[in-house]
Amino acid sequence: MKRSHRVAAICQILTESPGEVFPLKYFCDMFGAAKSSISEDIAAAREAVSVTELGYIETLPGASGGARYIPDISLEKARKIQHDICRLLQEEGRILGGGFLYTSDIMYNPATVQGMARIFAKKFRESGADYVATIETKGIPVALMTAQFLNLPVIVIRRDTKISEGATVSINYSTGSSERLQRMSISKRAAAPGSKVLIIDDFMRGGGSIKGIEEILYEMDLKVVGKGIAIVDINPQTKKVNDYFPIIHLEAVDEVTRAVRAVPNIDIF
Repeated sequence: MKRSHRVAAICQILTESPGEVFPLKYFCDMFGAAKSSISEDIAAAREAVSVTELGYIETLPGASGGARYIPDISLEKARKIQHDICRLLQEEGRILGGGFLYTSDIMYNPATVQGMARIFAKKFRESGADYVATIETKGIPVALMTAQFLNLPVIVIRRDTKISEGATVSINYSTGSSERLQRMSISKRAAAPGSKVLIIDDFMRGGGSIKGIEEILYEMDLKVVGKGIAIVDINPQTKKVNDYFPIIHLEAVDEVTRAVRAVPNIDIF
């Protein structure tokens, strides 16, 4: 195999498995090449990946060392993602009855979700999380993509108990906007007690759902080490949770003029 082909293959393998360490021997066996040649290939791959500003390849020394891909994103690219989301939110016809916004097309768009996940992955890379948690359903795509970039498993908290979940822990929680009581549940097998959890969700108004997630994780003896929310409504100003990280602030939804005002979080990094 030509060196250029090996470099391309190494880039593909590493970027498809963020955070996973691949020993030099893995590539030596795959390509039938010497360690010295593979080391040079990885150096070339590292330079190629750095040009994209979407991550970097890290080499680990020692007998058990190797290489791994760490997702990243530049401030410029993060700002573009923020402005793109704001533009989408301000499109005509997005306002639903009761002042709610239609966001399913945004939260289920792979390119948009990947951009948000890169921002969350960079923000919480040093959080020490063992799991990423979210509540069904629209938060699942961005939580899953964030988990992939951080090389972590995902915990999906259900709104209804499922037989397929086995034994569960359930709580009642109060929504932040209407103060209605709702229920959520989590499988007792979802995570090992004492683990650290990063919460990722798509939208927050009053913070009731996020508060409920914190409470049910506490019941499971799990520690929350971060809260990332794609879109946060600034109203009500008093939330049920604090220390959360938003990508977008939703400032106003005017049902009369059908206008939406959304702005980026300026303290993104």
